[in-house]
Amino acid sequence: MKKFNPKFLQAYFICGTQDLQQNQTLPGLLEQALEAGITAYQFREKGINSISDKSARLAMAQELHHLCQKYNVPFIIDDDVQLAKSVHAEGIHVGQDDENISQVIKEAKNTMFVGYSCSTLAEIETANQIEGIDYYGSGPVFATQSKDDADPVIGLAGLSKLVKHSSRPIVAIGGIEEKDLPAIAQTNAAGASVISMITQSNDIKQTVTQMLQAPWHK
Repeated sequence: MKKFNPKFLQAYFICGTQDLQQNQTLPGLLEQALEAGITAYQFREKGINSISDKSARLAMAQELHHLCQKYNVPFIIDDDVQLAKSVHAEGIHVGQDDENISQVIKEAKNTMFVGYSCSTLAEIETANQIEGIDYYGSGPVFATQSKDDADPVIGLAGLSKLVKHSSRPIVAIGGIEEKDLPAIAQTNAAGASVISMITQSNDIKQTVTQMLQAPWHK
């Protein structure tokens, strides 16, 4: 098991095949991001154009995990504990409407770290009472096109409020652009998780460097 480190959250890349631009492949894009210095990668395969076949999804997850291992970067699976266990992922991330968080923690114990989406103060306060969660994903900070079921935008003020009341490090998510990184860091978030900022970047190395150079909360 790779012990959780809040530094994993600094340049956190989320991507599935449904997020790719024309002429991109997921392994090719991930390797570019890994070479650029991302600190964590989450395989989120959901929505239109995602891989529905279980065996094909497993094969993709195995290939992506192998790439992450090559660069010593934690590989995180979104909302699929069985898949995460099958490929020996370093982490599992679930949302409020995904698999039951207590069951996820039980299944992940001593094998994976656990991330949990919390977008409201009530969700943070409830999650603070649950043992076994390592970090929270909070947002959307700004409007996002990457999730059809995104929660209402919380803004920088909302993010700052959640960070203040959280007992665990928070990675910000949702509509984040490079220009937003300093302001997000000022909320004392531990990092930023992004999809389109990397998938649509003309210079992935520069984009990831900007993420790494933000003054994240230690």
